[in-house]
Formats: sequence, structure tokens, C-alpha cells
Amino acid sequence: MSFQDRRIEARPSTGEAPFALNEVFFSRTDSRGVIQAGNYVFKRVANYEWEELIGAPHKIIRHPDMPKGVFQLFWDTLNAGDSIGAYVKNKAKDGLYYWVFAVVVPCDGGFLSARLSPSSPQFEEIKAIYSELQQAETNEDLSPEESAEKLLEWIRSKGFENYHQFATHALSEELLARDAGLDRPKDQKITDLRKMMSNAEVLVEETQGLVKDFDAMHTIPHNLRVIASRIEPSGGPVTVLSQNYGAMSREMSDWFAAHVMGENSNFNTIKLAVTNSLFVEGMTRILNECHEQLNAEKRSYEKLNMDAEREVLNDLVTSEMERARKGVEEVDHEAERIMRACQVMHRQFLGLSSTRVLCKIESARLPESGETLSDIIDQLGVFQERISRRLDDITKLSNEIRMMDQ
Repeated sequence: MSFQDRRIEARPSTGEAPFALNEVFFSRTDSRGVIQAGNYVFKRVANYEWEELIGAPHKIIRHPDMPKGVFQLFWDTLNAGDSIGAYVKNKAKDGLYYWVFAVVVPCDGGFLSARLSPSSPQFEEIKAIYSELQQAETNEDLSPEESAEKLLEWIRSKGFENYHQFATHALSEELLARDAGLDRPKDQKITDLRKMMSNAEVLVEETQGLVKDFDAMHTIPHNLRVIASRIEPSGGPVTVLSQNYGAMSREMSDWFAAHVMGENSNFNTIKLAVTNSLFVEGMTRILNECHEQLNAEKRSYEKLNMDAEREVLNDLVTSEMERARKGVEEVDHEAERIMRACQVMHRQFLGLSSTRVLCKIESARLPESGETLSDIIDQLGVFQERISRRLDDITKLSNEIRMMDQ
């Protein structure tokens, strides 16, 4: 045993179990959560013998401080066939505790959980909210479902739309904090994907502004028709202009319905695609480190086929890397769709600009109503300029996202 091994294995009598920042470990369970395998670091940190771990339920290491609501979210997500990331406080056999950030991914016949030691500022917030949840479960007799909802409320209060978005952010925070703590260069893929996420969030904000601006424009055809009715028969050209403007507005409304509004719109899809890519990239990195560490471990347990476990990890790394690649492709596809959609809308605006010019001509020809018509023309100009600027910003952001994919 090396000096490093002896130093790590010199366990304290109370407090936190030794789990170094540069370490990772994994365990594999069946679909019911019964432990099937793990690596040496898992055994060492948990302080159990292999005979006690293999075949035992994973809750053998569950710490009483953990809120039940967290595990409710865990199993709801896993049973839906999805992967999940979470902060977890575990209890070793000798009563020591250890915190992990765990990513759990479905694998053949069950689940594999890979863990690292958390060290980011986000971790400190989690310890506080977990303590509050655990107390609420005890004092208010909360069910696991109610506790999970309280956790989701806290997550939404932090600006995240759902748990997956929060877990993705937390995973990237932990990986970057770990790099800094180990004096490693920042993970460039994680850094780029976080920038893409920031751009995707700004895209959503710009879209919301676009919707408000466009909604405000809907009154203009009506106002044009009112003016036309006041100045009949000379208002005939204004009536035609209002009809043309109304037709173009309806066409643009259809464009909004297809590309901006709804769950499957370009703008909503790209944010989800970036979130998924960032989570999978982080998960792949941890799985790959587990695979490397298992390959380096010389210790084994006769009832565990370590070669088979290495193959399981290798297959997961390969499949997750492929998922990450496809995720980046999807992001690029969605960003391209947004750019094309913006080009379509710019062309629509050329038609609106022509209408505005014609309105200005009519305003000069009809001085008795010119002031009112001129006001509407000015409103139209302000709206079009604002929307055109937003479209330019959205196009620029989408192009930046695509450039990061290269």
C-alpha cells in the first residue's frame, strides 16, 4: 500500500469520511436498487466489506439527514427512463458521512451511479435547503411527493424551469469547481456549452419581447380602418392599406404560432437541446473518469467480474459520447432553424415597410386627417424598428451558438 493510500484510509473517528477531490467512484444496481457491483473507492469510502455491499439494497448507505423528496425525484426520473444528477449525503458503516454529486444513468438490467466530491458554492446552498426540507418532513409530516414539490418550488425560485435544468447547472458548476480545485484548465466543452446556455436564455428573453411588440402592433389595422371610415370617400386607399396590413399581420401571426409559441417552437426546443447536451457532456466526463480509475485499480473481489464492469462502463461512455455528439448536432439544427425563420420574418417586414411608405403618402394627400394618420405611421415605424432590432439580435445569438458547435 502506498503512502497516499495509507493517508486516505486513515479514517477519522467522527465527521466526514475521506473522499478526495480528484477521486470518483461508481456503483451499479439492479432495477430495484440492489447493489451488483462497484469499485474500490466506493468500498473504501463507505467502509463496508464487499460481502456486505454486494446484494444489499443501496439504501444501506442512505443518511437520515437526506430529505425523502430528493429520492422521490430520483425514482420518478429513473423510472421514466431518464438520467439524473443530484447532491446526496451518504452514511458509511462506521457512522461517518460523505457528500457526493451523483449522476445516475440507466444501464442494462438496472442503473449505474457515478459520484464525485462536490465543492462549488452551489453545494453550500443545497446543504441549507436539504436541512430545511428534512425538518419540514419531520415537523409538518410531509409526504415524499410534498417534499419533492417544495424542493421544486425552491428550484423555480432560483430561476430554473425544472429539476433537470437545475441539475445540469449544478453538474457543470461542480465540474468547473473541481477543475479549479485541482489546478486543472477549465473544461472547454463545458465552458462552451454554458455560454451556449446563456445565449439560449437570452434568446428566450428576446422572444418574449418580440411577442409583446408584435401583440402591440395588432391594433394598427383597426386604427387605419377607423381613419378610413372618417374620411370617406377619399379614405378608400387607406382602407385598402389597412386590409393589406391586416393580411400581412395574420400571416406573421401564423409564423409566430409555428416558430415562437408552444412547446415545440424553435426557441423552446433549442434551450432544451442545449440543456441536454450540457448534462450529457458532464455525465460522460464523470463516467469516463470512473472507467479510467477502474482500469487503474489493481484490487478486486473474487465474486465480482471486474472485466465485465469495465466493459459496462466502457459501453456507457461510448453511448453517452454518441448522445453528446447528437445533442450538439441538434443544437446546431435548431439554431439554423431560428436563423432561417428570422430571415423569413425580415422578408415579411419588407412588405410592412412598403405599407408604411404608402400610408405616409396618403397622409400627405389627406391633410385634414394627416395628423392622426401620421401618428399611426410613427407608431408603426417604432414597432418595426424594435422588432427588426430583436430579429437581428436573435440571428446573432443563433449564429454564435452555431459557431461554438464547430
